[in-house]
Amino acid sequence: MIGGVIAVAVGGAGLGAYALFGGGAGAEDGKAVATVPTGPLTAAEVRSAATEFLTAWQAGKVTRAAAATDDAAAARTLLTGYVKDAHIEDVTLTPGKRSGAKVPFSVRATVAYEKLSKPLAYDSELTVVRRAEDGEPVVRWHSSVVHPDLADGDRLVTGEAGTPPVKALDRDGGELTAKKYPSLGTVLDGLREKYGDKAGGTAGVELRVIRADPAGKSGSDDKGNSTRSDAEDVPDKTLLELSEGTPGELRTTLSPDLQAAAEEQVAKKDQASVVVVRPSTGEILAVANSSHGFNVAFQGSLAPGSTMKVVTSSLLIEKGLASAEKKHPCPKYSSYGGWKFQNDDKFEIKGGTFKASFARSCNTAFISQAKKLDDDDLTEQAQQVFGLGMDNWSVGVPTFDGSVPVQSDAPKAASLIGQGGVRMNPLNMASVAATVKAGAFHQPYLVAPSVDGRTLATASRTMSSGTLAQLRELMRYTAQAGTAAEAMSGLGPDYGAKTGSAEVDNQKKPNGWFTAWRGDLAAAGVVQKGGHGGETAGPIVAALLRMGG
Repeated sequence: MIGGVIAVAVGGAGLGAYALFGGGAGAEDGKAVATVPTGPLTAAEVRSAATEFLTAWQAGKVTRAAAATDDAAAARTLLTGYVKDAHIEDVTLTPGKRSGAKVPFSVRATVAYEKLSKPLAYDSELTVVRRAEDGEPVVRWHSSVVHPDLADGDRLVTGEAGTPPVKALDRDGGELTAKKYPSLGTVLDGLREKYGDKAGGTAGVELRVIRADPAGKSGSDDKGNSTRSDAEDVPDKTLLELSEGTPGELRTTLSPDLQAAAEEQVAKKDQASVVVVRPSTGEILAVANSSHGFNVAFQGSLAPGSTMKVVTSSLLIEKGLASAEKKHPCPKYSSYGGWKFQNDDKFEIKGGTFKASFARSCNTAFISQAKKLDDDDLTEQAQQVFGLGMDNWSVGVPTFDGSVPVQSDAPKAASLIGQGGVRMNPLNMASVAATVKAGAFHQPYLVAPSVDGRTLATASRTMSSGTLAQLRELMRYTAQAGTAAEAMSGLGPDYGAKTGSAEVDNQKKPNGWFTAWRGDLAAAGVVQKGGHGGETAGPIVAALLRMGG
């Protein structure tokens, strides 16, 4: 018994670890031969392995605790840092009710740094597996075992914070907090990381998660644990303040009314994200996600589906391959590069215009033009006109700025309808609608560039007045009488929209997309696994556009 919490099984603890057989098959000269056990773990094995690890960790026996895992080296490093770097002591671990091979447990401890100390309490979980080489039950090692906010490669450190705290303000001067606006947790962390040294505050003493170098982060985990991809830039995170720093103030472009409304709207759906920007300036007025662990709205990398047809249409019009009022083919099927493409429900439009195809989101109307385009045409259009895929946006917090890679054959055709290798997020697609409304790309930003003298991204050219007029008409007609009409009802006449449904492998329903403008507001949203964009993301976007113009 240690600390009156964990009892270590003594008698029979080794049973089930391996079996010894004398004589018969597999034995030579009467010597015992060990066999590696396989099959599901027994309840006793799970309890024994969990107890061994938790007891050793609680007692400060790092080497013994690490040896009870399937990655002793990584476990030893993190558990050593738990004491020496994070200054966590007086650890009490209390296991909960086992569920299969998983054992939840609570952690109660003290963080002590110099003359400061504060209690620490949180819950975690471990999973027991058979070690590959000998079948021994051990704890499957991931950093999240030590603390659920840790991804593999992250560290826990207590000391003077690397950057002073920041009091983030909305555009009207009100304070922005994660308690008031749950979606802003990662945004506020990002603002502190970038502007803590510039906002005029002083650092306090904190227990913090120090993120691993992005180059060393794993992008996948077949064991179902949380990992981050190389592209994800996740800010460090404060877990406990031992002494408060003095925050510096930082004003953002966020609208308190729109932010509150965005939070309310995404909460109605699972895996929903939305961004609102001002087309005339690029100011970001709201950003919200129904899931708060990762900022999909700014950092997501998803196929945008038919919302990408806004960009593709501008290209086709510029090259004389389409015109809003001219007839344009929309057959049931269109093949290119060895792939056969079709429209939703295999519809066709006989004798219709390009405007009709855009409004109904006819895939084949775009696929049929692939043979007339160079492989890099769409990439250049996205970069040069819409500012996408250049990886140089300077928003004020980490963002993914879209990707439209040069492709050939079937993937090239798929990219024209927002599939293939094209990847976007709501920030990118809100910017697309804003570019159409404003007539030129204005890089979205959350913090004014005057705060730190940074340079915003620019596009190298604008659309011709004729192309722009047709593109606005396409989006306006879609909002009036196309797939976006139900969501955009009553918002005209200065408006435009495009819906999208992006197919994802092994996903029953597509991701629903919607991008639109009304007056001097533009917004885009996605509902992952939601279905058609007009029915899922559309009401979210439209509700926010109703608030201004």
